[in-house]
Amino acid sequence: MRKSTHLRHLSVVAFTTSALFTASAALAGEGGASFYLLGSGGPGAADLPPLTGIFFDNTAYYYPGKAGGDREFVVGGNVVAGLDAKLFADFATVLWVPSTNALGGTLGIGFAVPVGHPKVGVDVVLTGPNGGTIDISRRDAAWIVGDPVATTELSWKVDPKTHAAVIGTVNIPVGTYREGELSNLAFHRWIVDTSAAITWSDGKWDVSGKAGLTFNGKNHFTDYNSGTDLHLEASVERKLSKKFSLGIQSYMLEQITGDSGAGARLGSFKGRVTGVGPTAAYNFNLGKLPVSARVRYFEEFGAKNRLDGRAFFFSLDFPLHVNLPAAPPAAAPAG
Repeated sequence: MRKSTHLRHLSVVAFTTSALFTASAALAGEGGASFYLLGSGGPGAADLPPLTGIFFDNTAYYYPGKAGGDREFVVGGNVVAGLDAKLFADFATVLWVPSTNALGGTLGIGFAVPVGHPKVGVDVVLTGPNGGTIDISRRDAAWIVGDPVATTELSWKVDPKTHAAVIGTVNIPVGTYREGELSNLAFHRWIVDTSAAITWSDGKWDVSGKAGLTFNGKNHFTDYNSGTDLHLEASVERKLSKKFSLGIQSYMLEQITGDSGAGARLGSFKGRVTGVGPTAAYNFNLGKLPVSARVRYFEEFGAKNRLDGRAFFFSLDFPLHVNLPAAPPAAAPAG
């Protein structure tokens, strides 16, 4: 296959797995938040780049959400009501593909570091971290480096049109955690997410699905054990030209086990939410560098023990280094 053909293919799939490596602080668990970044699956969910090399993704994420004064949350050890949160975060992710023949499939190893600015306001703090009762509103905002995230993925070509993948992701609790504060991006707990994905594509249509479970460890600052989350995603996308594609994507989160620990002052606090919205991708070259840009928008509904919000994504993906196959030897001239 010619080098240009490989690079065009990279511009389409060279980091459709980007947000598998990102965490969400969108106010279900402590603070009404989930580790898995809902909306990060979608088209090409089971694909990995077709060549060995190193790839980069940068995803900007914005989430505004709120809950009325009749709904309570535990945030940073505080029991609060009337929660209003806005999160801007940026997830820089590097993916290394060391092999396209590992256990019969392609192996990807990724690492991401989130940086963001959560801005949180509450109408009333009902109970502080030390048990005292406070009846005034509070506002909090800060720039924060979150917990780094590591992931491993194996993707297999099931048939000429179908790929399947399994993914394991780990949250490493060494980010900046602001004890007792409302605004945080780090979770300050070990978290493991296991997911499986499938993608069917005939070159014009892409139909993808993904399902996973998130297993949460304990936040020792707040003595809070968040329950296990089930997350599901599905998408359908149509390629309208060589460069542009348009589709629709949805997600659902359901907390299947309750929260526990002395810090879980609101009981099991099981959460759920559903989101749906459009997604679009545009592939182009910067010189010889293939770049894929993608936007996503989700409107959430059916929220329980989470904020009522919406999510915006903008991603840029491109290869940093690829190992292109050697060109076949030129045919000897006749005669």
